[in-house]
Formats: sequence, structure tokens, C-alpha cells
Amino acid sequence: MKTGLQTVVHPVKDLVRAKALFRALLEVEPYADESYYVGFRSAGQDVGLDPHGHARGMTGPVPYWHVADVRTWLAALVEAGAEVLQDVQDVGGGKLIAFVKDADGNLVGLTQDPAAS
Repeated sequence: MKTGLQTVVHPVKDLVRAKALFRALLEVEPYADESYYVGFRSAGQDVGLDPHGHARGMTGPVPYWHVADVRTWLAALVEAGAEVLQDVQDVGGGKLIAFVKDADGNLVGLTQDPAAS
């Protein structure tokens, strides 16, 4: 089961400047404001800023599909020809993420909320 695209994470080089830009764009304060990640919620969407994204292979924003079982969906994407760039990782509180690159270089993310673990 998947609930759709609800999260987009942007790799950023200057977290302070990116945070100011997205604060102005979204007109909300971040719900998470750490040196390793800044997250905003606006209009039913999560928008994240990842200062380490470029180092992990993020070449642009990554849309994250919310799924019930991230490992099953990751295996299905790999079977379909995707290359794993970020294997399943717990990013805190039981929230799991992973992302892949398709044959055209597009990035696709998967996320599993703790309640689905």
C-alpha cells in the first residue's frame, strides 16, 4: 500500500539561505530545524532540506512515496531496474527512508512512517 507523494526533499549547500527561502515561499516555520535536516509542512506536503544530500547522490529534489513497507517497495524498484543510492535507513523515531535512481537518472524516494513499522 502507498499513500502517495507527500514529501519532497531538496539537497542544499547553504542550509541557512535555503531555510530562509523556503520559509518565505511556504509562509510557515520549520517543524524540524536541525543542522542535518530542516523540514516544513505546508498545504498537506512535507518539504525537506538536506545539507548532505549532494554527498549522498541527490542531484535535485527527491519525491518520496509514502509506503507501508519500504523494504518490499525498494526490492520491487530494484527488480524493475532501479539503482539503490540510499539503502533503507532509520532517520529517527522509526521513520524509514530509501531512494533509488531510475535508468534515466531520476530519483525516487520511499518513506515508511513509524506506525507502519
